[in-house]
Amino acid sequence: MLKSLISRRLFSVVSDAVRSAVSPASLKVEAPSTAPEPDGLYAAAELPPVEDIEAAAAAFDQAAQLARAGDRGKRAAKKVLDRLPAGRYGSWLVSRVTSNRQTADLDEIRRIFKAHGLGPVPMKSAAPSLKVERLAVAVEAVPVLVAA
Repeated sequence: MLKSLISRRLFSVVSDAVRSAVSPASLKVEAPSTAPEPDGLYAAAELPPVEDIEAAAAAFDQAAQLARAGDRGKRAAKKVLDRLPAGRYGSWLVSRVTSNRQTADLDEIRRIFKAHGLGPVPMKSAAPSLKVERLAVAVEAVPVLVAA
C-alpha cells in the first residue's frame, strides 16, 4: 500500500514537472490557505531540538497514513455489512443499536430562526487542521522572529 502511495506521489510530481516544462500556464498552483496561529505555541527559547520536531512530524505522518488506510478498510467492509440483516454470521454477530450521539438539526434551527425573524443561523469555523509534509530537501532551521 505504501508503495502505491509513493508511486502515485512520484507520478504526480513527474507529471507536474513535465507539464510545467511543456506548458507552464497549464500547471495550476493553489496557494495553501493558512489559518491563524493558535494560542500556547512554544516561545523561541522553548523550541525543542529540530531532531525531536522531525521525529514528531514523522510519527504524525505515519499515524495519519495508518488512520487513512484504516478508514478505507472500514468503509470497504461497511459496504458489505450495512446490507446484511441483523443476525449471526459464523462467529460474528451483526446488529444495529441506537446511537447516543446527537447533532443539531440545522434544518429545524433555520426554520425557527426564520419564523422568529432572527436572521441566519450563526455558524463558526472548525478548528484549523495540522498538516505536516516531508520536504524533498532538508532545510536548516529557520530562526523564529519575535515581534518586539
